[in-house]
Amino acid sequence: MVLTATKVIDGRDHLLGRLASIVAKELLAGQKIVIVRCDEMVISGSLTRNRVKYAQFRKKRMNTNPSKGPFHFKSPAMMVWRTIRGMVHQKTARGQEAIKRLSTFEGIPAPYDKQTRVVVPAALKVMRIKPGRDYTSIGVLANSVGWKHKELLGRLEAKRKAEAKEFYEAKKAKLALRKKAEEACAGELAKVNEVLAAAGY
Repeated sequence: MVLTATKVIDGRDHLLGRLASIVAKELLAGQKIVIVRCDEMVISGSLTRNRVKYAQFRKKRMNTNPSKGPFHFKSPAMMVWRTIRGMVHQKTARGQEAIKRLSTFEGIPAPYDKQTRVVVPAALKVMRIKPGRDYTSIGVLANSVGWKHKELLGRLEAKRKAEAKEFYEAKKAKLALRKKAEEACAGELAKVNEVLAAAGY
């Protein structure tokens, strides 16, 4: 990727590890990245398998004082953040600076719902997993291990999608009117277009 101000990545249907490794490289190169819809990212393997793996992960703690860590996050956004943190060598100054360039969110919150979002084809589930194989949504996994905001997120996303649909319908109507106006003026604009074409426009 070429460095830009901030890249907004739509995490929906991306594989966690594949996307994390690509994002980690970009963060280390200096790119600011925001990942939205972390709850709709996926991990290969069934829900049962991933719940067992998460239970084993949660058992890893400091024997004498568990409050000192390691800390096991339950929200999808923090699961993604922690995965990427492990790929940027975060105990160095360079790694600390890299992880500061990353933001992760469940759903698509206010400023990012109006911005252009991109996908990473190399990390998409349809490109990487054989059809018919089991996979687990991070939102479903998080909900099964104690994350409490799945219903709230569902309501907020339904509201956002309704507003987005309304905006898109208005945009289509506006474009249709413009096209109709251009067709009505086609005869009048013919000479102007000839002059412009001759000038290279």
